[in-house]
Amino acid sequence: MISKYLNYIFLIFITAACQQQELQKPVFDISPEERLDPKRKEAPYPRIEIPEGVDMESARWKGIDLTPTAPVVPLSAVEEQKTFRLQPGYHLEPILAEPHIQEPAAIQFDGNGRMYVLELRTYMQDIDATGELMPAGRISRWEDTDGDGIYETGVVFLDSLVFPRFVVPFGPNTILSMESNEDHVYKFTDTDNDGKADKKELFATGLGRSGNVEHQTSFLTWAMDNWMYSTYNSRRIRWTSEGVIQESTGNPYGQWGVTQDNYGQVWFQDGAGGVPQNFNFPIVYGNFRVEGQFQEGFREPFSLVGLADFEPGMREANPDGSLNNVTGAAGNDVFRGDRLPEELVNQYFYGEPVARIVRQVRSDKSEGLTYIQNPYRDQATEFIQSTDPLFRPVDMATAPDGTLYIVDMYRGIIQEGNWTQEGSYLRTKIQQYQMDDIVGNGRIWRLTHEDHSRSTEKPRMFEESASELVQHLTHPNGWWRDKAQQLLILRQDRSVVPELEAMARNHENELARIHALWTLEGLGSLKADLVREWMQSDNPKLQIQALRAGETLYKYGDKGLEADYKEMMDESDPQVAIQALLSAYVLNFGDVENQMQTALANNQVKGVQTVAQQTLDKIAAARERAATQYTAAERVLFDEGKSIFDSYCATCHGVKGLGTPTGGAGGELLAPGFSGSARIQGHPEYAVKTLLHGLTGTIDGKEYEGVMIAMGENTDDWIASVVSYIRNDFGNQGSFISPEYVAQIREATQDRDSNYSHDALVAEVPKQLFPQDNWRVNASSTALQGVGSTRDPGYAFGFKGWKTDETQKPGMWFQIVLPTPQNLAEIQFDAGEEQFPGNYAVEVSTEGNEWREVASIKGEKGVNTVRWEDNSAVTQVRLVVKDARIQPWAMKNLRLFAR
Repeated sequence: MISKYLNYIFLIFITAACQQQELQKPVFDISPEERLDPKRKEAPYPRIEIPEGVDMESARWKGIDLTPTAPVVPLSAVEEQKTFRLQPGYHLEPILAEPHIQEPAAIQFDGNGRMYVLELRTYMQDIDATGELMPAGRISRWEDTDGDGIYETGVVFLDSLVFPRFVVPFGPNTILSMESNEDHVYKFTDTDNDGKADKKELFATGLGRSGNVEHQTSFLTWAMDNWMYSTYNSRRIRWTSEGVIQESTGNPYGQWGVTQDNYGQVWFQDGAGGVPQNFNFPIVYGNFRVEGQFQEGFREPFSLVGLADFEPGMREANPDGSLNNVTGAAGNDVFRGDRLPEELVNQYFYGEPVARIVRQVRSDKSEGLTYIQNPYRDQATEFIQSTDPLFRPVDMATAPDGTLYIVDMYRGIIQEGNWTQEGSYLRTKIQQYQMDDIVGNGRIWRLTHEDHSRSTEKPRMFEESASELVQHLTHPNGWWRDKAQQLLILRQDRSVVPELEAMARNHENELARIHALWTLEGLGSLKADLVREWMQSDNPKLQIQALRAGETLYKYGDKGLEADYKEMMDESDPQVAIQALLSAYVLNFGDVENQMQTALANNQVKGVQTVAQQTLDKIAAARERAATQYTAAERVLFDEGKSIFDSYCATCHGVKGLGTPTGGAGGELLAPGFSGSARIQGHPEYAVKTLLHGLTGTIDGKEYEGVMIAMGENTDDWIASVVSYIRNDFGNQGSFISPEYVAQIREATQDRDSNYSHDALVAEVPKQLFPQDNWRVNASSTALQGVGSTRDPGYAFGFKGWKTDETQKPGMWFQIVLPTPQNLAEIQFDAGEEQFPGNYAVEVSTEGNEWREVASIKGEKGVNTVRWEDNSAVTQVRLVVKDARIQPWAMKNLRLFAR
């Protein structure tokens, strides 16, 4: 919105900083200290006063040392390099640093080996987090063009971002990303090859959160199973040639980090908890409690920094001031490269930036369960330590050159502003060492070993044929295998299916076979006979992959596999038996409870007992939750809609809402899938009109074998039930549809005597208009957001929300001015439980001089929806309070629709 941040002169500097740039080689020996006030080191060090009202005998404060102390001073990268304590033979070397990058938080590589850097340039720029949601974040892209290992050539691929959450390379010159306090993931593409994204497309919705920036979605990651996982979301998403689909999962309990091992097990990194999460079983099967999975002493860090500058305070400080219990963690990677010692391969690593360490994790297997430990605990050390208080490892990644890269945010404060407020312990310690001054830095390090050299092979996957990409599935570096698999699936080139099938059956490399299997699955070309071959293998790792990949075939209608899954429950290898039970649960076999009871009675292996019992608990809890999830009226609609769908619709649209496969080549569907469909979750008029009058022809340029016939002879209740169900199952989240709404649509379209074409239907249905920078949004009243700043009315479009600074009064208004005329038809907004408006009107205008009322309605708690029939083109719309309530007026998740 053009009104957003207009009052901030800072935008001038953003524009200057975000131009495309060809930068010279980073100079690692120029210290950021030069940017600091030199008097700071020479002046008498101030004494830190105890905040008023603090209980010095409390566990947090007791024993605190507030002696006037010399400030912490930043080192150059060359100087910082000397502070690392590594295991024998290992070295860290800088490959990129400030001023070229600032506040780096994550890295990813594209198919040509170019490194994308997520830069959180507004993160804690002072102790009060001032301006943290200013649009100054960016994603830069870097390349080593001369092969010397230093990333010297950079461009700003995407700028002016509000605290971006992740970067996902997604094919040539394309990435996925999302901003804070938003619900939408966008695809950004550089179409003219100038290094800067110039095209923005909606990719997926429903993945966002609001609130503290440390507690929002991060690290969207494409895994081996061709699904993408992120932190905080109890769902996974998947790109297909038909669109992005979604499925429910367990709670990842991750905060800043998602990665996978060589066999596709996804690991999530907790933040404040300081430990990895959900590493025993794939998250799609839900959450499981494994007693003792963190072995004794795992939570103890061995830090060389003794400033006691951590949020828990002295209660978690050793006598020397170092941290005695992990309190923060960020970034993770299972090392899968080929240019470090073999004992590191498939080992998990993560950063503990409060302790200034990088932790290596050893995984011990027993009775089908995983238990983790710090392999250096007996030596009271870590894989990497530093004596520099500013070393802040926040991400790491297996690189195309076969080594491990570590992202070092290199800064004073690493905790969000909620924990540095006036009177807090942490604020006192930060000020004691003047660490709030140290911002705007950042380094990326390469980990090497004296017995191994980095690879100088430069990826060129974007220029390679599909057959050449298949050969990379045999590469010893997991990064190459992952990227080749992803690009093959994005291309959807099935000409290589015979090569993939041969590799999956015969190749001597176990990991190559596994990637070939999942590539076939991603191309829609996996066959049941190959899955059954693997199920009968004498290799448990291949059996597990077959069970997981076979789930896709079952979901798309191959019910004959059920008997194979049940047979696998009796396998002697506990991990295979466990996987068969998990698959039976997620596929919802009719007798799954009996299968779990049988496993409990007949298999005393601890892992089997854990999974079977806790799965039974989940089934019982789901049954109880289902009884209260919806209102009584919604439950009637949902249950009746499911019954209708299973009896009629599933034949074409698939029993899991994924579509029914057809065609000999694979990858074709009889009818579109519903899972994650933007059409189904969007405006309900689309699905209602489709059912009433039918749909023929291409949909988004795709031909389907089936024809959607008109169902208008059914009752309004029947249609409302079906639409309500498909909008709220298959991972979808949409509003329920009333029979009265169907009746209104039926009456309005009663003269139609033929099926809709897709283009004609889309032209009629209101489409959501997504906020753009050239929208102007203002209001007659807006509340303060902290000291001296207002809650911008543009926040009404996100989770953060907008509200008035006083109770409602007649005549209060909220206004949107669009750059071009639109045929507006509907407004939706969430007013919360208390601060909804009284009676209010919707008014529209072409110039803003004369307004006409098109709707008047009574406000209500929760989601408010206002529709109107006067759809003439206008550029301005406003909501005006008519009868006020004794509450402020608030709105969030505001949506505007136009025909």
